Amino acid sequence: MENKKKNSLLKVARVIRSKNSGPFELTLDIMFKEPRYYELFKRKKIITARKIARLYNCSEKDILKIIYFEPSQAIKITLKRRIPSGAPGDSDIYGAQQHAPLLNLTF
Repeated sequence: MENKKKNSLLKVARVIRSKNSGPFELTLDIMFKEPRYYELFKRKKIITARKIARLYNCSEKDILKIIYFEPSQAIKITLKRRIPSGAPGDSDIYGAQQHAPLLNLTF
């Protein structure tokens, strides 16, 4: 069996971040270093609801949108928050620390 070396999202992304998209949703942004990486992800559909659900340990139904945004060569992913922003038990009111699972993404 051939051993294919996996590439890391960290090598091709300029920015990987998360933020609130209202009190009940979270947005993940991936902005690429070069247009060719953006085009690769778009063409091969590397980011899918299934992959994000697996990374975030949630249902695919919780992945609300995956948008390819040409002007900034970025992918925007919107998902439901497990706990509303600011509710008891919420440890990240701004949603700014929720991008960590993306850092392990390989393709």
